[in-house]
Amino acid sequence: MENKTKTASKRLYSLDALRGFDMFWIMGGEGIFISLAAITGWPVFNWCANQLEHVPWHGFVFYDMIFPLFLFIAGISFPFSYAKRTANNESRKSIYRHVFYRGLILVLLGILYNNGLRFNFPELRYGSVLGRIGLAWMFAALIFMNTRLTARIIWCSGILIAYWLLLLLFPAHDLGSNDPFSQEGNLASYIDRLIMPGKLYRGNHDPEGIFSTLPAISTALLGMFTGEFLLSEKYRDRPYRKVLYMFIAAVVLMIIGKLWDLVFPINKNLWSSSFVCYVGGLSLLLFVIFYLVIDVWNIRKWAFFFVVIGVNPITIYLAGRIINFQAATRFFFGGFAALVPEAWVPFVNAVGLTTIGWLFLYFLYRKKIFLRV
Repeated sequence: MENKTKTASKRLYSLDALRGFDMFWIMGGEGIFISLAAITGWPVFNWCANQLEHVPWHGFVFYDMIFPLFLFIAGISFPFSYAKRTANNESRKSIYRHVFYRGLILVLLGILYNNGLRFNFPELRYGSVLGRIGLAWMFAALIFMNTRLTARIIWCSGILIAYWLLLLLFPAHDLGSNDPFSQEGNLASYIDRLIMPGKLYRGNHDPEGIFSTLPAISTALLGMFTGEFLLSEKYRDRPYRKVLYMFIAAVVLMIIGKLWDLVFPINKNLWSSSFVCYVGGLSLLLFVIFYLVIDVWNIRKWAFFFVVIGVNPITIYLAGRIINFQAATRFFFGGFAALVPEAWVPFVNAVGLTTIGWLFLYFLYRKKIFLRV
């Protein structure tokens, strides 16, 4: 019990760093690389810029994995949290209460993020990034708590197969489309058009709708499989074996995703089953790199920049909606922007915006102020 408690309470520095790396792109990082592409025209920056714009429908670029990577990371964290609470003799009732509380609070925060306080309910969008994370994580946590590994694998794969078959066999015809995987003709959008209140993000489709939350549960479960594997006593003193097995699993998931793409396109808007597998593999691969460098090789100093972001991710996400960081950027960096050629102004503004956001989080970090949900 002593070893289990010690292992469960150990915080993965690499996980905080990866979470911060994920959030970096939406707090200003994408603007830095897009502006560099416009300034230089260099192929490497042009490639980066193209990877930082969501694809319209089918397909995949790096920016499409920012959201599922965060959910995957939340999944990794849960087995550690669950093991710690269990080791501290916390009752299952209390843990259930925490799971439901976290899931529903994230749904509420997502609604507030979508201007819920304006009380314009017909125009309010109820689907949200935070809501998707909260619900998918909550249901995955309930599956994790009440099943063994074999059953969890069945749940994870069963959800993905069932989602694919339901979309394939029951296309929507209300908008005149016969393509079961199109924006107009897919079952997930049709269900959202029928039962979701308020407005949908794309009018006839919401990428964070109700039905497409189902495969997102499998994204969270893939993260939980990873966290459970990291906690395994069998490989506790063999970190390179862990790295190897996780790398193999990442490659296998990516291959499955690419093969499934042939019949069920990789699509973030639908959170398609092929998308879950492919992005799950990429997320695991990224985690393997961070875990190897930071927690195995103990090369940590470079990661501090990301850790400051990663320990307060929801704070910066919500703060970007509430606090006018652009005004602060103009105040502190407007003089620098006036000194450089016009082509460089977007780059200076992007660097300034990222810097202001990071310093805000660093202040909270030094004061040990963390928004925990």
